[in-house]
Amino acid sequence: MIGAFRDLGRRGLFMFDPETAHGMSIAALKSGLVPACRTSSDPRLRLTVAGLDFANPLGMAAGYDKNAEVPEALLKLGFGFTEIGTVTPKAQPGNPRPRIFRLIEDEGVINRLGFNNEGHDAALRRLQPIHGNGIIGVNIGANKDSADRIADYVGGIRRFYSVARYFTANISSPNTPGLRDLQARESLSALLAAVLAARNDEAAKAGKKIPVFLKIAPDLTEEGMDDIAAEVLAHALDGLIVSNTTLSRDGLKDQAQAKEAGGLSGKPVFERSTVVLAKMRRRVGAALPIIGVGGVSSAETALEKIRAGADLVQLYSCMVYEGPGLPGRVVAGLSKLLDRERVASIRELRDSKLDYWADRNV
Repeated sequence: MIGAFRDLGRRGLFMFDPETAHGMSIAALKSGLVPACRTSSDPRLRLTVAGLDFANPLGMAAGYDKNAEVPEALLKLGFGFTEIGTVTPKAQPGNPRPRIFRLIEDEGVINRLGFNNEGHDAALRRLQPIHGNGIIGVNIGANKDSADRIADYVGGIRRFYSVARYFTANISSPNTPGLRDLQARESLSALLAAVLAARNDEAAKAGKKIPVFLKIAPDLTEEGMDDIAAEVLAHALDGLIVSNTTLSRDGLKDQAQAKEAGGLSGKPVFERSTVVLAKMRRRVGAALPIIGVGGVSSAETALEKIRAGADLVQLYSCMVYEGPGLPGRVVAGLSKLLDRERVASIRELRDSKLDYWADRNV
């Protein structure tokens, strides 16, 4: 019965173009039409990562709630945390439409949105009244026409310091020209130094230290991963998010849509993103928190990210195909998998397949 409702809802939304359907889903969450998840809390899923206490390891990735319109409604779906943005200092329209494409046969999505958002001020106005205990991260980026992109990231830290539970510096979107250049070692060093200096300055004033994560691409060479790991460790960053969308089109069935420019997400990116996750875990060591993203569509794929080295996981694109009940099903499924594994905490399974994934090539 649940599957029938899920399929019916998907067919209804798929009658509309992807961006219109996305807007309709935001409106449904705002209106309360989407029922809250009623899964029971499982203490085996609780984790403390980067000083934050998570009820479960599953989060909503950035990109869905760009303008901080529905973070509390998303948490009610069963997520242990959610991440708004990417948000830039100034509002910007992003790239011309159409700019989102469904690859239905592959259960993937290609987007070339280009950081479309309403800017810092609009997101801050929505976040300020929220006083719950839910963990809401703020994903910050740079404006397309910015003369000083590092200053845009610093501005994001300062602007949202009073409301963010953690920050993500997104330097890995393929849809803002030149943005991924910030992953190059010299540029990354300058960015991390500036962002963490701003965080430390705000921490001294506020009396609390907000963690900062770095979101990287899955399209990195071994040398590129070496450079990122070295800079992350040198600057004592709080964590990594692995990974953003890919430019690869390997193995896709929908060759017509595959020709569209942009970043690919959803099920097709699971393997590539998980390999990069494991390779980065091997490079940065056991202590640094890592959030695994890319192709999480079930409890099994979520746990596989953890086995490959993730402390937490996020999803987004797979919910396009699985519906708003997906986070609840994943969390409930993780509890069942822990029953099977007979472990007291999901943390015990982290890195259990690290070598399997880290030794693979993409």
